[in-house]
Amino acid sequence: MLGVIVFALDQLTKYWINARLPFGSYGPGASIQIFPNFFYLVHVGNTGAAWSMFPGASLWLALLAAGTLVAVFVWRRPLGLRSPSAQAAFGLLCGGILGNLVDRIVHHHVIDFLDFHFGTYTYPTFNVADSGICVGVFWYVLWSLRQPAAPAS
Repeated sequence: MLGVIVFALDQLTKYWINARLPFGSYGPGASIQIFPNFFYLVHVGNTGAAWSMFPGASLWLALLAAGTLVAVFVWRRPLGLRSPSAQAAFGLLCGGILGNLVDRIVHHHVIDFLDFHFGTYTYPTFNVADSGICVGVFWYVLWSLRQPAAPAS
């Protein structure tokens, strides 16, 4: 259920950005200023992975995303997905992966729009799906570290 919520929120926010700002809207006058010198809404595309790594690899990243979703389904028992906490973490993760995968298929890039500035540092622009992926991975790592060690066989 959490995955569906993340996916829906991601797609709704990207739809709104697409309707509100022309593609490439970044910088003074082109973006929507939420908090001056800190938080802006922009409309940019990323053909790479996080932090624009591997630019232009959208097709390969789409295949990787699809493969990851299949792998999570196939290995759901060894991953501990019977636990409600692990299920929530993977819901965030899978909802985010699916949101960005849809972008890659439909737009040939991922729509990013959340833009934060910390003094002279500008954090890489991201979206709701990216947030779901990061929080989901972090949550699952914390959960897995708290699990008892498997008995030696």
